[in-house]
Amino acid sequence: MSFSSPSGQFAKIGLMHGLLLGTLVLACIIASIHPLDFESYLLHQVGTVLGVALLLFLQLKREVSLMGFTLTIAFILLHILGAHYLYSYVPYNDWIKSWLGVDLDQHFGWSRNMYDRLIHFSYGLLLFKICCDVFSAWLPSVKPFQIVLLVIQFIMATSMVYELIEWWIAVGMSPEAAENYNGQQGDIWDAQKDMALATLGALCAALIQRFYLWFK
Repeated sequence: MSFSSPSGQFAKIGLMHGLLLGTLVLACIIASIHPLDFESYLLHQVGTVLGVALLLFLQLKREVSLMGFTLTIAFILLHILGAHYLYSYVPYNDWIKSWLGVDLDQHFGWSRNMYDRLIHFSYGLLLFKICCDVFSAWLPSVKPFQIVLLVIQFIMATSMVYELIEWWIAVGMSPEAAENYNGQQGDIWDAQKDMALATLGALCAALIQRFYLWFK
């Protein structure tokens, strides 16, 4: 496996792609049943629609590996779950206590819901591969290490742009609606922490892929 992949090398849409897309559609249907706040849910799902449309466009051009496609679907599924619960109210701690008997919030001393932090970390961790696929296809003469640096910078930049868009949307809302949408939970450094976690996720993904290539 290499970071560099000439355009058109990856497989066409097949059975696995169909199964993953079917799972995504099913998740959207289930998540649309009694979300906590329907207007905020729809606003979050705009991102889902745009993300899936872009993913399918890149896949039809055969610029995405199956691994990149799978990890991107995984990220979108996490986002759909967060949209249903408005991110701030995803009951992950109750689920883990029920399944494993561990209180994560108490163990780590968390006073806020940390699901949104997971999503921003996952943005860098799970979307790193598809970004490498696409940039390698678009820039076949660029060295693999340069592709990695470009992808990390791209994730950092798009994280910043997302935070700016989120702020721009929230400015036009009531304080309650804005809190439901952006899930700041009283943390004045929320945007900076989110961007830092996305960057950390991308760095972790780069290290994982590097180790994979070393030990392959």
